[in-house]
Amino acid sequence: MPIIAFVGNKGGAGKTTLSVNLAAGLARQAATAVVDADPQGSAYQWSVFYESENTIPVYQATNDLEDMVRQLLEDYQYVVVDCPPSVHAPQTKTVLEFGDTAIIPVQPSPVDLWATVHIEEAVTTARQVNPALRALLVINQLEIRTTLSHLVREALSEISLPVAETALRRRAIYRNSALEGKTIFDMGRRGDDATEELNLLIQEII
Repeated sequence: MPIIAFVGNKGGAGKTTLSVNLAAGLARQAATAVVDADPQGSAYQWSVFYESENTIPVYQATNDLEDMVRQLLEDYQYVVVDCPPSVHAPQTKTVLEFGDTAIIPVQPSPVDLWATVHIEEAVTTARQVNPALRALLVINQLEIRTTLSHLVREALSEISLPVAETALRRRAIYRNSALEGKTIFDMGRRGDDATEELNLLIQEII
């Protein structure tokens, strides 16, 4: 699945944080690049401050997004695309029509669950052009002691898109690593629990 798009229909779901950290995990297995297709440019801004021996190249999206990604695949085995937080954005629509996998982070909140319905519709539409498109919902920032967190998987079962077996817990290490200009994979033992979790998700994706 060389082209992996992170898709959302609202801000705050952890889309950019996950795209950068998942790319960091992939980069430990094969050459990986990130394309920042979100006009907010958060992934690209993060890359400016990124301090690690394991540098992950982050490119700002061009107008011809598909051609750009195809060219990057000549040098990288995986290209992770961070899309805008809207399924109606032209960048999101474009990536869904040529990408291999769409990863959809969902927080255990009613607003996130409602927004996911529109993503399901966007994936269905994109499959008319790109029938091989794979989509995977990822429960993100899970707080295991809350009632809603216990119910979120049941609620997502009402949607036709599959849900990843690996759920990602809310962890301060994501925020702390970003503040240090790093990913969770650069944080040593402090990041062990988070990296183990994310590596399990990577195995599901690839």
